[in-house]
Amino acid sequence: MTQMSGGGSGGVQAFKLFRPDWPTTSVVFSSPHSGRDYPLSFLRKTVLDDRTIRSSEDAFIDILFSDAPGQGAPLLAASVPRAFIDLNRAAEELDPAVISGARMSGHNPRISSGLGVIPRVVANGRGIYRGKLAMTEAESRIETCWRPYHRQLESLVEEALARFGQSILIDCHSMPREAIESARAGGRQRPEVVLGDRFGTSAGAEIVDRIEQAFSGAGLRVGRNAPFAGAYITQRYGLPSRRRHAVQVEIDRSLYMDETEIRPNAGFDPLRRVLGEVVASLSAIGRPDDVPLAAE
Repeated sequence: MTQMSGGGSGGVQAFKLFRPDWPTTSVVFSSPHSGRDYPLSFLRKTVLDDRTIRSSEDAFIDILFSDAPGQGAPLLAASVPRAFIDLNRAAEELDPAVISGARMSGHNPRISSGLGVIPRVVANGRGIYRGKLAMTEAESRIETCWRPYHRQLESLVEEALARFGQSILIDCHSMPREAIESARAGGRQRPEVVLGDRFGTSAGAEIVDRIEQAFSGAGLRVGRNAPFAGAYITQRYGLPSRRRHAVQVEIDRSLYMDETEIRPNAGFDPLRRVLGEVVASLSAIGRPDDVPLAAE
């Protein structure tokens, strides 16, 4: 495995890329919300304490999926935190309520709720800033963090497409326990994993079925598209008619972490072992029959 960092400025990196020594699968793993390198200049701007500012972070998801390179697949993980810039939003999703000079173009529920590319709030609607940011600040974050991340992700997807004839992007996230309570309607059990394929538009049905089988076969309860159907990354990179598939994966945070303290709980290591098996199964979906697991 090789590791590289990229993007960012002022000593802050936008992402870390973990590459296999030899790629053997068309599967690419992305973790855009697990970044935990909080710039000091940003912490000076926020009105939130060090723990609250992390509440919308997909904490530790990059670690839980860290077996990817060992299975021949790259893992691209954000270094910058979601509260600083949301890599799973379009660069144009600027919120006038937090960025001076931004203009709203039509109704955008993400922006209206404070979750644009430069978030105004963290979990439970708690405001990040006391006032507004300058447009130049927003543009700087997009240029130094958002664009490098997406250039790298696009490159990984194109590399897989060129090498294997298809790409399968697994976009890795976590979800608060409270967010999935609604999925129990009608007496159904609460899902532990939610797959989002934008209701069949971002990935082929057979691919999504096999992804679901990888999780359910490991003993996890799986739901689809409710309450999370996929956001910008699945929309942008999921083009199944061009053999580009993208599926968002949401893991119940309570399985592996204390959501209040933002630290691993007793379930962390067991889940990491289970997800190691899942990563192996997911990687196999994109592995041609005649390609060995690793180069000798």
